[in-house]
Amino acid sequence: MHLIEKILYREATIGIIGLGYVGLPLVIEFCRAGFAVTGFDVDPEKIAMLSRGQSYIKHIESDRITQCAPLLSVTTNFSLLSKMDCILVCVPTPLNKYREPDLSFVFNTTRNIALSLRKGQLIVLESTTYPGTTDEDMKAILEENGLKAGEDFHLAFSPEREDPNNKDFSTSTIPKVVGGYSPACLEAAKALYGSFVKTVPVSSTKVAEATKLLENIYRSVNIALVNELKMLFDRMDIDIWEVIEAAKTKPFGFQAFYPGPGLGGHCIPIDPFYLTWKAREFEFPTRFIELAGEINTAMPDYVVSKVMMALNDQGKTVKNAKILICGLAYKANVDDDRESPSYRLMEKLEELGAVIHYNDPHVPVLPKTREHARYAGRSSVPITGDYDLLLIATAHDEYGEIDFCSLGIPVVDTRNIVHNKGRLIYRA
Repeated sequence: MHLIEKILYREATIGIIGLGYVGLPLVIEFCRAGFAVTGFDVDPEKIAMLSRGQSYIKHIESDRITQCAPLLSVTTNFSLLSKMDCILVCVPTPLNKYREPDLSFVFNTTRNIALSLRKGQLIVLESTTYPGTTDEDMKAILEENGLKAGEDFHLAFSPEREDPNNKDFSTSTIPKVVGGYSPACLEAAKALYGSFVKTVPVSSTKVAEATKLLENIYRSVNIALVNELKMLFDRMDIDIWEVIEAAKTKPFGFQAFYPGPGLGGHCIPIDPFYLTWKAREFEFPTRFIELAGEINTAMPDYVVSKVMMALNDQGKTVKNAKILICGLAYKANVDDDRESPSYRLMEKLEELGAVIHYNDPHVPVLPKTREHARYAGRSSVPITGDYDLLLIATAHDEYGEIDFCSLGIPVVDTRNIVHNKGRLIYRA
């Protein structure tokens, strides 16, 4: 039976590699659509939890996992990839310390797929990357065994568009951009994703890869703009938040973006630099992207300066100051700490001699991360007035219910949580 027919009749087997914030929602949607799904991951703890019907992502309830049980299997055994008709790659694409793309996860996964690649399979990359990764780098690896993309197997790119815990959108409602290596590859990918969501076909994998980068560069540049204006307006004694609220009443030509202590999450702080790196191959300077990166990367330093000023107003120094950071997740109401600016704030304040604790109702214990392993195991502590200063870094709903002014200590607010304007409240 032809692959598209197998997809239409829900007889195609789906393999999803990488069961994190992108892969796990896809697992759920394909199971809901009636497909037999196998989830692959190198983390045995994730596999064990899913096998017990438990979710390790806070905004994904465990009952959604148990509902998948009749159609879902999970494993660390990548040799089972040979049994899959469609394979989706959802692995990390971080930057290295030189802000260059680290595609080791993608390429190692592709090599695993190549070991058992067979005719008729569909391979789709979802991980954000630079244009050319799919139809140049991945294709070369997959074709090492003699099979040809577009003839023997299908190859496509469909960028993830997850926005964790956004109740207005979900994996099944956000349209999927799809680009194929050939027209036949595109048709196969459209059929696969079209089984549960609207698809937006484009002319090539490179266009699909570039689409994802544009989406995140757009946000990065606009966030940098309001971050820069925040610093300027602060000197002019103008409230940036009030300015934004007024500007967004205009019904056309303006979209509100909000300042913060820096950028977090896997996408916006990282993805733009994939294009910057690739642009060097074409001798083209990406000045907007790099300037936005410089501004956003510098925001933790601005926040630290505000902390030092607030302490100074109380006759204290940052050295030996006891500071509580409120919020370790990179965005409100999620348990996702990837690339959180709070880590940079912790590092910078500790380098200045401060004693740092944190509170986060969504991140009770800090996980081990590639860049911040030394913080692994630290636990969230209660919010009290027993600190020299509180630093609000994440706009969790829980913080909106707290009367920070009553604590009687300086509060540096980077998220416009505290609406009372007291002498101990500092905007940053």
